Amino acid sequence: MFRPLWGAALLLTLCLVAGAFCSSCRERAPHLAPLAPNALILAFGDSLTAGTGAAGTDSYPAVLQRLTGHPVINAGQPGELSGEGLARLPALLERHQPALVMLCHGGNDLLRRHDPAQTATNLAIMIEMIRDSGAQVLLLGVPHPGLRLRPPPFYRELAEHYRIPYDTSLPKILSQGELRSDTVHPNAAGYLRLAEALAGQLAAGG
Repeated sequence: MFRPLWGAALLLTLCLVAGAFCSSCRERAPHLAPLAPNALILAFGDSLTAGTGAAGTDSYPAVLQRLTGHPVINAGQPGELSGEGLARLPALLERHQPALVMLCHGGNDLLRRHDPAQTATNLAIMIEMIRDSGAQVLLLGVPHPGLRLRPPPFYRELAEHYRIPYDTSLPKILSQGELRSDTVHPNAAGYLRLAEALAGQLAAGG
């Protein structure tokens, strides 16, 4: 079972206290390795990946494909729980053999108030499956529903534990009324903003 790396959290605290966050901790942030020109990206998740709240051509995977030129498979399943996603993922990895997986899952667990430790464990197993398949992983933090739109700590802990890139664009997008279709889904403008942020992650890796 996944266990947080408290040493990494302590290191981050020390960097902040020393005023060295920009120069030291940011350098340690993992980046994606460069992708081959035709490398396939698998966008895996629930309704946030499927594009609920906008037309299919405005989902973040569709926009990301247009922005980057990489083929992007939209493997979003609205309403899916992380345990169901865990069961669905292996067949997709075998079928598509992606070079990179955008992992955006756990939102329905949060909505239904499932045990966060189990959600974290399910996500950890997904990350290990993806890496075992030879693909890179980019983890997206999904915020708690409600007024305080913050991802649970386990998202960042997973990213630190596995040393994978971590994107926190969704809370910022969903905090702006003009970028969301309802309280938990972006609209077309919001998905565009998300796709631009993820394209930026790809660009940072070269």
